[in-house]
Amino acid sequence: MTQAETLVPQIQDLGHRLTEAREMIRRVFIGQERVVDLVLITLLCGGHGVLVGLPGVGKTRLVEALSTVMGLHGNRVQFTPDLMPADILGSEVLETASDGTRQFRFVQGPVFCQLLMADEINRASPRTQSALLQAMQEKSVTVAGQDRPLGVPFHVLATQNPIEQEGTYPLPEAQLDRFLLEIQVPYPDRSTERDILLATTGAQEAEVSAVFDSGQLLAAQALIRRMPVGEAIVELILDLVRAFRPEDPTAPAQVRENMRWGPGPRAAQALMLAVRARALLRGAYAPSAQDVCDLAPAVLNHRMAMGFGARAGGITQLELIGAVTQMILEKKAET
Repeated sequence: MTQAETLVPQIQDLGHRLTEAREMIRRVFIGQERVVDLVLITLLCGGHGVLVGLPGVGKTRLVEALSTVMGLHGNRVQFTPDLMPADILGSEVLETASDGTRQFRFVQGPVFCQLLMADEINRASPRTQSALLQAMQEKSVTVAGQDRPLGVPFHVLATQNPIEQEGTYPLPEAQLDRFLLEIQVPYPDRSTERDILLATTGAQEAEVSAVFDSGQLLAAQALIRRMPVGEAIVELILDLVRAFRPEDPTAPAQVRENMRWGPGPRAAQALMLAVRARALLRGAYAPSAQDVCDLAPAVLNHRMAMGFGARAGGITQLELIGAVTQMILEKKAET
């Protein structure tokens, strides 16, 4: 039996399980199918995500449901200006035993879990934000000179309020780059909001149950990395990422004129993994060009910056990503 023949039944089985997980999450997070798919893609790729949306659009509810459905031990930290690194990582305390001897005991912080919700992460100081940097990249933290591994798997889903920025500390580029996807959580449309209203103000609310466990999620993450990717898709990913680097000679004129700096190699890595997960969610065995286009905004938007002139002119990064992606697709179709 070939490797492809071995993968097919595994992909089919995982696809059925993911369909069940999606339906379970949508019991409590009504509508917003794209948002649900993006958070599932984040976990399937073994990455971290930042959810950007106004208060009250269900970000916390979504993460709580995701933790239950995926069978992960989750913790939540409300980031505030007075939050210290030890409040996240934990600290050593001096204890006195019954015989009078003293010794230090490490008390774990909330980061020791499998799914950490960092609520309004940009409200904490840069010192506290940086406490998550090692955790997100290395899946371990160093406290009192000792490396301490975190949960397996370990994921961070952070939230940000895009409007109220007074008194906040924007995340540094190095930490933003650690997030696999930036997930925009918009207002629901009218019919969805009506469904939410009826579902959440009655005598009983819907509940969710586990569909995965941590071992099954780890197996799914390993399977994602074994899914085949066509050479044309690899070249499309490279063309797209490199097109947003203003110093690259192949970059379009609108990028060279409007961008200050573009995405690095981690963006291409993120897109390569994410398109596989999206293909699996839609029941395919390999990613397509449409998967690349659909995920480009979530992968690229937080990994580059526009110049002042472009911002003053009312150009947005998401509009530029859409225009350049379409231009690259049209060029590919012509060749």
